[in-house]
Amino acid sequence: MRFALRRAAFYAFTAWAAITINFFLPRMMKGDPVSAYLQKHQGRISPEAANALRTLFGLDTERNLWEQYIDYWKLLLGGDLGRSFSHGLAPVTDVISSALPWTVGLVGIATVISFFLGTTIGAIIGWRRGRASDAVIPIATFFSTVPYFWMGLIAIATFSTALGWFPASHAYGKGTRPGLTFEFIGEVLYHGALPALTIVIASLGGWILGMRNMMITVLDEDYVTVAQAKGLTTRRVVTAYAARNAVLPQLSSFALALGFIVGGTLVMELVFSYPGVGKLLLDATNAKDYPLMQGLFLVITLAVLLANILADIAYAILDPRARQAEA
Repeated sequence: MRFALRRAAFYAFTAWAAITINFFLPRMMKGDPVSAYLQKHQGRISPEAANALRTLFGLDTERNLWEQYIDYWKLLLGGDLGRSFSHGLAPVTDVISSALPWTVGLVGIATVISFFLGTTIGAIIGWRRGRASDAVIPIATFFSTVPYFWMGLIAIATFSTALGWFPASHAYGKGTRPGLTFEFIGEVLYHGALPALTIVIASLGGWILGMRNMMITVLDEDYVTVAQAKGLTTRRVVTAYAARNAVLPQLSSFALALGFIVGGTLVMELVFSYPGVGKLLLDATNAKDYPLMQGLFLVITLAVLLANILADIAYAILDPRARQAEA
């Protein structure tokens, strides 16, 4: 119980700090989003409309900073993240929700596949160290050093331009009408196959090397030797004793990877012109769309916190020593 309460207090404080920084950040920048919007639409917005926009975004000078902060929390608890200047004053929640499924679907599935595949291969190589399976190590090391964007460009040049197996960009074909139809789902899977494959290959090496190194360390522990001496099957020793403990450090990295799924793989989405959150964040930055930037930063931060909470829960379940250390 003390473990859960301490972790809950820590994450509650972290969430408060992130939200507070998110409030002050645009107010510390030179100018404000309304001024940038007015400069972009010079002569087309009256002073009264400009004052109304400042009131709408909580930037009016009639209220002090503390009152603006309280109002910000009220809007936030009501699910109101403001309105996006670069999307016709559409609600930020609607803009983010339209891009979020693309990123979660692409980067999320690719990250999960890469983690489980890399962890499994790394456990096998670590258990069979010194054998022919070690030949995978240099290959994994090479792919772990190749940047995502370079891997994406190679994939496009090979599988799209040269072989013509996959499209080079976008989430679905031109002229395809979005909807829950087999035709549209097929288009999405077809267009997402190449960027997903690129993410898996580019990140697979890191998971393999991390798990392999931890397996080698764990195999020298006494409890593994005792399990082998008891005559347990190799499969049980690997899964229930060695791999279960070796995977614990991997969970922290996996939690961060899951959290940053919401942020998307920015460079990858740019290379493939994929309509995800990463590309949306870059467009918002270029357009100086502070409300959208603020909403995206908040969503990404809360996603990372949630992923770490899940990792803590999984860590405590797999390793009771973590709970005892906090007791």
